[in-house]
Amino acid sequence: MSDISNKPVSVQMVEITEHHAGQRIDNFLITFLKGVPKSRIYRIVRKGEVRVNRSRVKAEYRLQEGDLVRVPPVRVAEREVPAGPSPRLQQLLEQSVVYEDEGLLVIDKPAGLAVHGGSGVSLGLIESLRAARPNQPFLELVHRLDRETSGCLLVAKKRSVLRHLQEEMRAGRVLKVYQALACGRWPKGMKRVSVPLRKNELKSGERIVKVDPEGKASVTHFAVLRRFDRHTLVEATLETGRTHQIRVHSQFVGCPLAGDDKYGDDECNRQLKTLGLKRMFLHAGKLAFTSPSGTKLKVESPLPVELASVLEKLG
Repeated sequence: MSDISNKPVSVQMVEITEHHAGQRIDNFLITFLKGVPKSRIYRIVRKGEVRVNRSRVKAEYRLQEGDLVRVPPVRVAEREVPAGPSPRLQQLLEQSVVYEDEGLLVIDKPAGLAVHGGSGVSLGLIESLRAARPNQPFLELVHRLDRETSGCLLVAKKRSVLRHLQEEMRAGRVLKVYQALACGRWPKGMKRVSVPLRKNELKSGERIVKVDPEGKASVTHFAVLRRFDRHTLVEATLETGRTHQIRVHSQFVGCPLAGDDKYGDDECNRQLKTLGLKRMFLHAGKLAFTSPSGTKLKVESPLPVELASVLEKLG
């Protein structure tokens, strides 16, 4: 595919490769014409200025390998380009690769790094990874982790792999296991939390999730790994993958996650800060899934040193 330009001044003819096959034309254009308002993109599609193999298409048309897309000239006001990732961050991400093959990557994501830009973050993990691998034509997140959560994160290197893994997730065939420190004593026998969750957006733009009968079905399986006087180390296995699911389900049973500044307990967080906890205690420790070729894969990430040291002090 030709280089993407933010300010094309003439018609561009783009041949679709396997990396974009299966993608909707509107989503392709949103990426290709970065910075162009979505309303403008839908307008040029509707007016027939965008053509695929010389024919008009609708926004939901799915691209096929070999399609020739006519992209009309669209001018974009010049914007300040955010600085790229530092060499140190690029090196950190390369060192954080725990598994890689021709179709996917598993990154041991550091806490404090957003998975993608947006919400006040100009540069996330996926943008940094693309900058670090300029010759890799396709890199997309298969799923997400909260900014403060560390651990195993799947990144697809091919669109076919992305589609396969997302379908496996929807079907519940990807095992995702986390370790978390909860404030308080986890209730005995509380092994399965099944309460619906609803995502809300505050006026400030901040997202908050609440237990709500009108929300989406959400299930987390919990197992107690170790009990302390006023805290419990638990293993959480996701059956569904809602936003903030483990955090809100833990809060629901009266044992919010340690260091969680959104759903947590202020007093518990203050006490643990004195023991050196500077982040939310939630780590994606294990992923198990089947690759498109049928190979069963299992990847693990050990508990980060800064979290393990807090457990030592509690013990």
